[in-house]
Amino acid sequence: MRVGFIGLGSQGAPMARRIVEGGYPTTLWARRSASLEPFADTAAVAAESPAALAARSDLVCLCVVGDADVRQVVTGENGVLAGLAPGSIIAVHATVHPDTCRELAELAAARQVTLIDAPVSGGGPAAAEGRLLVMVGGASAAVERSRPVFETYANPIVHLGDVGSGQATKLLNNLLFTANLATAAGTLALGRGLGISPDRLGEVITHGTANSFALGRIVAAGGTLDQLAAHAGDLLRKDVGLVADLADAAGVAPGIVLGAADATLALMDRQR
Repeated sequence: MRVGFIGLGSQGAPMARRIVEGGYPTTLWARRSASLEPFADTAAVAAESPAALAARSDLVCLCVVGDADVRQVVTGENGVLAGLAPGSIIAVHATVHPDTCRELAELAAARQVTLIDAPVSGGGPAAAEGRLLVMVGGASAAVERSRPVFETYANPIVHLGDVGSGQATKLLNNLLFTANLATAAGTLALGRGLGISPDRLGEVITHGTANSFALGRIVAAGGTLDQLAAHAGDLLRKDVGLVADLADAAGVAPGIVLGAADATLALMDRQR
């Protein structure tokens, strides 16, 4: 399978490198030439546009930031859909609204192209080590055709259902992570008030039944949310807002988890 990859950021770049090292003919495109420079020592080739990349690909993986970026790369002038041949696949690794993937899947289907949503979790180090989590929604045949490529950078790969189900699952994961940040930060602050060092309390809890990934991130960042807010605050606000919209559209009460996530955003000086 020939693979095209767009989105060579801190997570996308190691994903693309794993694909190249897996022996797949790989074509890359980036808005900035500097993003392509780290691949000069590989067999990957650069394309002059998303459409040109698509013309050389059977599977195009998108690891850009948000909904507008995905839409532009797929449907814009010289976009991916302009170059893909019938029978090709688009995999959206970005975390976006499920409806964005559903709408683009319909546009792709009109060109006999299959779009699947495949958001990822784990970050650049996990991608480099081949242990990203991929949450996939879409047609089983397209998912299975794409799976060997995904396996170059991911384990596990979980097929959750129709297009959009991968995005909904990723948003729920991020919602709970955001909520856990508030409860973990609050517990460390309470401990400080009771005379217990946040570092020592964090050390204890990370070995106990109350441990969580969120707590570990706070402890590693010095016991506060400052570093996390600077690095991921805007992304978490985006994802919490998206899942709140999903719940509202479905008429489902999100319950305590949304309140806790909003509390985290407030601690980060952000508002949904």
